[in-house]
Amino acid sequence: MKMKEYREDLQSKTAEELQQQLVDAKKELFNLRFQNATNQLDNTSRIKDVRRNIARIQTVISQKSKAEA
Repeated sequence: MKMKEYREDLQSKTAEELQQQLVDAKKELFNLRFQNATNQLDNTSRIKDVRRNIARIQTVISQKSKAEA
């Protein structure tokens, strides 16, 4: 999925869906870090991608909360 499509997908989700996606992304990041520490992770760039996705999700959440206020 391209970034523009991903951002549009995030914008269309509700706050509850975004919170759930954030939790899932943080769990994935934890698992990736654990695999990296035990030398089981082959694609280390995935950690960077997940961190950026977490930041994107948090940005959309804050934008939606400011729009409501």
